[in-house]
Amino acid sequence: MPLISVSDELAKKSFTSVENKFIIKYMPVLEPLAVKVYLFALYVYQSGLSSYTLEDFAARLNLSETEAKNYFEYLEEFELINIISLSPFEVKILDADNVYGSPKKFKPEKYSDFTKNVQQIIKGRMISTNEFREYFLLLEEYAFEQNALIMIIAYCVNLKGDNIRFQYIKKVAKSFADEGATTAKKVDEKLSAYTSSTPALIRIFGAAGINRQPDIDDDKLYKKWTAELGFEEEAIISAAKNFKAKTVEKLDAALMELYKNKKFDANEIEGYCKTKNSVYTATNELAKLLGVYMQNSAPYVDNYVNLWCDYGYTFDCMKTIANYCFKHNMKSFEDMNDFMRKLYKEGIVNDSGVEEYITALNAQDAFIKNLLTACGLTRKIIDWDRESLARWRSWNFSDDMIMQAAQLSAGKSNPTAYLNSILSSWKTEGIFSVAQIQSRAPSQAVHSENNARSGRAVIEKHFYDLKHRAEDYAEAALTRATSDSEYGKIHKKLNELSIELAFAELDNEAAAKKLSAEIDELEKQGDRRLSELGISKDDFTPRYQCKLCNDSGYNENGTPCVCMKRFIETLK
Repeated sequence: MPLISVSDELAKKSFTSVENKFIIKYMPVLEPLAVKVYLFALYVYQSGLSSYTLEDFAARLNLSETEAKNYFEYLEEFELINIISLSPFEVKILDADNVYGSPKKFKPEKYSDFTKNVQQIIKGRMISTNEFREYFLLLEEYAFEQNALIMIIAYCVNLKGDNIRFQYIKKVAKSFADEGATTAKKVDEKLSAYTSSTPALIRIFGAAGINRQPDIDDDKLYKKWTAELGFEEEAIISAAKNFKAKTVEKLDAALMELYKNKKFDANEIEGYCKTKNSVYTATNELAKLLGVYMQNSAPYVDNYVNLWCDYGYTFDCMKTIANYCFKHNMKSFEDMNDFMRKLYKEGIVNDSGVEEYITALNAQDAFIKNLLTACGLTRKIIDWDRESLARWRSWNFSDDMIMQAAQLSAGKSNPTAYLNSILSSWKTEGIFSVAQIQSRAPSQAVHSENNARSGRAVIEKHFYDLKHRAEDYAEAALTRATSDSEYGKIHKKLNELSIELAFAELDNEAAAKKLSAEIDELEKQGDRRLSELGISKDDFTPRYQCKLCNDSGYNENGTPCVCMKRFIETLK
């Protein structure tokens, strides 16, 4: 009978292949947990579990991610695996027959004094042969003096206690080696420098509420904060308190934020944090004024309110604008942002300038309401009305002249179009005052009125119908598309990303490029869905018969378009 045999049932089951050379050459000398990591890595690969992450891997072996990563680094030293990426973490399993990966043999007598000293330092447990082997590797591969490595081990034990894991000692030793501290003298200098910063770190940790002793990694961060970023200890303590940073990682992130915003003084930092808190308060108030429900205010702060602050608008000014936007059916941060960008583009930033601008807009709307009433209309004001008024004023007509035309338009089938035609006719005839209208001969006035009644009504109705037919068709196509739940979501997301892209193009080229790619992909998804619905994206744009005037009958100068002249010829 052989020493080992298997049951028939086992022989029929699936297996993970392991090189015999690994079992013979490596397994006897590797740490037990490292063997588990290696075998499970083989299983993950051979089972096709391509979606596995380091987090999944560590969880299955009851390890932390750091521990799993350390064991992979350990296996890499034996050239059993190769770490090919740190973010995301990826490894490649190598052939177990490497020239340089063979377990090294050390002469015990060479390190007899070293092993005695290390065991005296780590008194709480017996050091395994494999752990000593790792210390020997550090001595030989990094050319550490024995006393230098002993000093590092003593430092780590004093910091973490007798139960310290070898991985931590190895990490610290490597950091010393990376800085060229491999002799006893240089290690002593480095530890002395660290010791000098320890009191400051203890005070900072106290302010942050970090309940542990500072270590060598904290010392590196402290040097980064002070030497590289330029923060004084008082400023770091202020950041720890105001940001409520409970870990060094959070404190580091807070200081990087302050560095980016050029806040270095303790008072500046305190003011910055108070303003930052007030931004969130202001955002909540703006949401209430706009009638917007926010589950999480952070995205609104980052994408809108912070930007408006950068433009130079005060919170009171923003509230004034939010009130105006709500009253004029601009009830979202996106709509308000469009309005803010328009103000900023026109150089209207300070509180008084905004007040004057909004007062002028309200006066304009009041006048438009009177015009509509004079025309016999009771509907709400739309953007087209505002655009029309701006155009008529650009033709050098006074408000009195525009009101005169509105009164003449009352009772017509399309009063606003009729009003536009009267003003266009007056512009052509050079009539720009009420006195000129009144001084015209009665027969001329009657003739003009008769012409308006008999000819203009037909002309204006024709162009009104053309324009609105094209626009109604486009609006109906868009409504039909967005009523589909799938395309509706895509359409909404595209609008949101387009706004983000506009901001990113100002100061973040990388983000703009990423957003452009995301928009392109969404556009493709939208096109596919529209194709399934039997809708063309071109249907969303009004298909005017005349591209010169968009079926209004008048060009940008307010004179009759060639298409109107052709239509008048057909009437003749």
